[in-house]
Amino acid sequence: MRSRLRAADLLPVSTVGLRSRPGRTALSIIGVAIGIAAMVAVLGVTRSSQADVLAQIDRVGTNLLTVANGKTLRGAEAELPVSAGAAVSRTEGVLSSAVTATLPVRVYRSDRIPPGRTGGLSVRVADPGLLATLDGTLAHGRFLDAALVRYPAVVLGHYAATVLGIRDVGGQPRVWLGDRWFTVVGVLAPIELAPELDTAALIGAPVATADFGYEGHPTRIFVRAQTSRTGEVAGLLGRAADPSHPEEVAVSRPSEALTARLAVTGGTTVLLLGLGAVALLVGGIGIANVLVISVLERRTEIGLRRALGATRGHVGAQFLTESLLLGVGGGAAGVALGTVITFAMASARGWPTLVPAWAVGAGLATAVLIGGCAGLYPAMRAARLSPTEALRTM
Repeated sequence: MRSRLRAADLLPVSTVGLRSRPGRTALSIIGVAIGIAAMVAVLGVTRSSQADVLAQIDRVGTNLLTVANGKTLRGAEAELPVSAGAAVSRTEGVLSSAVTATLPVRVYRSDRIPPGRTGGLSVRVADPGLLATLDGTLAHGRFLDAALVRYPAVVLGHYAATVLGIRDVGGQPRVWLGDRWFTVVGVLAPIELAPELDTAALIGAPVATADFGYEGHPTRIFVRAQTSRTGEVAGLLGRAADPSHPEEVAVSRPSEALTARLAVTGGTTVLLLGLGAVALLVGGIGIANVLVISVLERRTEIGLRRALGATRGHVGAQFLTESLLLGVGGGAAGVALGTVITFAMASARGWPTLVPAWAVGAGLATAVLIGGCAGLYPAMRAARLSPTEALRTM
């Protein structure tokens, strides 16, 4: 009568080697788990990062444009006309615009700070409509309005307030701006598409003209265009800002920087997935190595089973199942570890946590495939052992 190996008996038989050598089993599982965890974490962190960037784009929109002074033909810095702001605001397709200009003065926490310790902060003239055009928000206080622009009042960018040690506007804190005191009336929340404002102290044009000789030449104009006509408006802004020298006007779309981040993230993901695949390959080789050693150590067991009626197929199935179990164990551990890593990194950076379901499925399937491939040779080697050859070692 031909011997049979029931499916119910295959699992206990296949786990004998795993249970008898727990240290070796754990190391084999860890080898696969590291590769799977790397791949799942890379995909999860990448997707979480991309979701955050897309959310930023959705919040700020793709219809924000900037008009800045570019370079002359000789490479010198160009100067936008005083009328640039008004001309840009009248351009067809423009919903709103706001002028800013950098001033050659510095801001300090007090008048006793050495002049060279600027903290990388700048002073800029700002229109009252700047916050609305950028869809920005205030962390504390109020923004410049038609009344405040005439007085020594300043609104600090988020980073500027941190550097100057001002957490809120309670108690009417003051800063030394230029050669006189200005009262801090507001602190901006971070502005994603205008990071230069995070390091700036913003004052009104009238007070800048009276105290610092501001002549009205803007250095950057923020423009909110009709979404469907953003490209068309971008083509018109150069001539609108400076009809005499439109080639000296730099027009850009800040959201393109965020889009570029998506492309860079995609390229980095491919590289990191490659490294994860290498780690997974090493884990598969580890499984194959462990099983080959296991076959050599268990020659007596194999010979005895063959002598009692086990077929080559039974022996091969035993070792192949053992290899698959190592792959499944490594895959499950790797998916869990990769998910934890993704959650930790996303939480630390304030991103939404996203682990693609297909990445989990692909990770498990890959681990099983690696386990199966790694176990083929040891299983075939064990199946080829004849009972008499195996029992000689007893």
